[in-house]
Amino acid sequence: MAQVTKLPVAAAGRKKKAHVSVDDETTRSAQTHPSPVADLTTVSNAPQDAPQTLEKALGLQVRTLRRQRDLSASELGQAANISLGMVSKIENGQSSPSLSTMNSLAKALDVPLSSLFSTLEEKRDCSYVEGGKGVIIERRGTKVGHIYELLGASLGGDLVVEPYLITLEDDAEPYPAFHHSGIELIYMLTGEVIYRHSNHDYHLKPGDSLMFDSSGLHGPVQHLRTPSTYVAVIIYPRPFL
Repeated sequence: MAQVTKLPVAAAGRKKKAHVSVDDETTRSAQTHPSPVADLTTVSNAPQDAPQTLEKALGLQVRTLRRQRDLSASELGQAANISLGMVSKIENGQSSPSLSTMNSLAKALDVPLSSLFSTLEEKRDCSYVEGGKGVIIERRGTKVGHIYELLGASLGGDLVVEPYLITLEDDAEPYPAFHHSGIELIYMLTGEVIYRHSNHDYHLKPGDSLMFDSSGLHGPVQHLRTPSTYVAVIIYPRPFL
């Protein structure tokens, strides 16, 4: 039986905003003595990024280049004439390799030595899509009357994030048999639909959201008011070759 987590929703007609109870004294203290980084934080529990060291940046780049070339750590070690243990330490940022070792790695990876330090450059990925100009996706699994508009793309990292604007037209086929790896979040914008995940049905209206393990069968089983639109964000581990 799938577990369902229900978040509290304000009663209909009430205009009070939902709030989280916190220690009043702590709140007053924070207002009187604001943290110097208070304006950089959110309610998210995501930890702040630690400063990237030279060793970490070098290790990340070596691992990325090795995987792009479909080499195992052992194969890279043999090609660079260094031990598997040293390759592992370098890739995990636990060693400061000598210049000669880095040169051997660069030759084994068939890249310039300078490319091993490219991840040290300060950069933060950003994907911007103008309204109505998202990429329309047509691939295996899309159904008649289901329009998928890709709203952005994650450019790097270990996770792939795919945000879609999905439109269910008047002739959209009910199809509750989608399934894929990862986690999916749906936020309903217009229309109404009965959306199924595993053996549970949810009546989604504008403002409703649903987040679930997308390896379970899911999809719209009944269209109550069309056209319907909702944002779907799919997150899954980036496959490495």
